[in-house]
This record gives sequence, C-alpha cells and structure tokens, in this order.
Amino acid sequence: MAESVFLAELSWSAFQDKVAKNVLVFVPLGATEQHGPHLAMNVDVVIPTAVCERVARNVGGLVAPTIAYGYKSQPRSGGGEAFPGTTSVDATTFALVLRDIIRSLGSDGIRRLVVLNGHFENSWPAVEGVDLGLRELRRDGISDMRVMRLEYWDFVQRSTLDRLFPEGFPGTELEHASLLETSLMLLLRPDLVDLAKVPDDGPAKFPTYDVYPTPEGFVPASGVLARAHGASAEKGEWLMRDHVDLITKAVRSEFGL
Repeated sequence: MAESVFLAELSWSAFQDKVAKNVLVFVPLGATEQHGPHLAMNVDVVIPTAVCERVARNVGGLVAPTIAYGYKSQPRSGGGEAFPGTTSVDATTFALVLRDIIRSLGSDGIRRLVVLNGHFENSWPAVEGVDLGLRELRRDGISDMRVMRLEYWDFVQRSTLDRLFPEGFPGTELEHASLLETSLMLLLRPDLVDLAKVPDDGPAKFPTYDVYPTPEGFVPASGVLARAHGASAEKGEWLMRDHVDLITKAVRSEFGL
C-alpha cells in the first residue's frame, strides 16, 4: 500500500503509526452547491481539499475526507437553495457532524487539528461544531486537543487581489462562481469548467438585508453573483500559491512546526 497524505487511503495500522507521531490532521469543509452553468456543483469540495492536500504535504500532515454537504446556500452569498442539485443540511446537522468527527479523531489520539472551510455559509456552524467537539472530549477526560479553524479565502495577499481586480475587489461573498472560484477550478479541475457557458447576467446588486421568501429576481438567474469573465488557470495559480504559502506559515506558527 502506497504512502498517502489522505487519511482514508491509509490502513488503520498505518494511521495508528501516524497518530503515535502526533500527526496534524486537516478536515476540509465543503458543500454540494450550484456554481452557475459553467462550473460543477463540487467546487466547494475540490478547492478546500486541494488546499489541504498541499498544506499537509508541506507540514507532514494528513487530510481527512472532506465533508461534502454544507449549511444551506444563502441568496446573497451562494445563490440560495432554489437551484436544482444544491443539497444542503441544517446548521445543527452540520455542527453535529463536525462535532462527531472531532470527537472520533480525538478519541483515536489526534491532538492537532486544522478545520479548513471552503463554503461561505459553513463558517458559524463550524464554530459550533468545534466547540461541541472539544466540549465532549473534555467530558471524556481529553483536554489537550488544539483546533485551528479558518477559511482558505482569507489567506491571500492584497497585492494579488489588486492584480486580479484593478477596479476593486467586490468581496468574497459576491465572488461565488465568479473570477476566483472559476480560476481555481481551471487550475485544479479544468474538465469541470465550461467557459463557453460563463453567464452575463451579473453582477448581483443586493440590499444590505435578507428577505424571506426570496423574491423573484433577487438572485441572478445563472446563480453567478459577480463576473467570471477573464478567469484563467494562471490566475488560479496566483491564488493557490497565496493560499498554500500563507496557510502553511500560519499552521507552522500555531503548532510550532
């Protein structure tokens, strides 16, 4: 059996050996969510998994299986639940799944964990999941696990954003299925990108509040919230380099690697 950075590709005994060496484990948090007519619905799985894989190789870590279902897509950050194929879970469900994963890994002896989010709406349910997981481990007498929780898109240099958006960065929440994610997918999985289907109905213009139920026409019909035109694998490489370098630096600093 070949050596792998992916936890699920190891035998249980190989994993046990890694645990004995205090291995650092990454848990990517994803979603199955519409990303316009030009991208697959697994964007929020592909990107955080790739970031975790690269950082794990840099620090000698392991990548746990990505959680492929996320908290409900919201109109102002993901287009919303009305798009066919978007398959989501309640915030409580998501938090409890992450809780159980943390509890299980902690019971196995893992003491260093990085929870890396790739779906905007997962952020607060993930905070709850981490809190509940650590609470249950403490109840069981395990109080020395440390968890680092982050969103990969926060780790990018200002100079890179200025290079990508010379007229101004629209903001992460509006970059759903737009230039950033499309460029990263062209780098990672070009077979899941169809540039001929990049839409022209954005960018979205949202008020600073939500309305329930979502009014007709509130979200661009394509589900793309900003502009994806001009995306390229080269731009994806600029982003990926920043994400991996800056997260690697942060992980090494936080865990004394």
